[in-house]
Amino acid sequence: MEHKKPEHLRVARSYAGLGLFTEVPIRKGVTVIEYIGHRVRTMETAKNLYIFNVNSRWDIDGSPRWNTARYINHSCRPNCEAINRRGRIFIVARKNIQAGEELTYGYGKDYFAFLKDSGGCRCEKCRAAK
Repeated sequence: MEHKKPEHLRVARSYAGLGLFTEVPIRKGVTVIEYIGHRVRTMETAKNLYIFNVNSRWDIDGSPRWNTARYINHSCRPNCEAINRRGRIFIVARKNIQAGEELTYGYGKDYFAFLKDSGGCRCEKCRAAK
């Protein structure tokens, strides 16, 4: 199966290393990209940073580089959100996004447990508030 990055998205340097940016404006409510990868049993994925939980039995292992959505960084005030549509994860714009803007979404409660142990959130919004 061939996986192609949407032409309007680009991976580039970000505050967190690499991030995913849009080259065109995106309107609120538009599906931006699907988070893709191999479907794995939930219990098999404890130490993978690119795991996206689908339900109590299944996760998506988004670690392959052909999963362009893996480059979307966390933000406490994100411009996108992850939506589960029948076991598939889609990243949808929460607000209008300008061309050149980095795409972000909230990684969820498990990520915040990790943040607590690693010194707190370092997303762009939280760093600016400090």
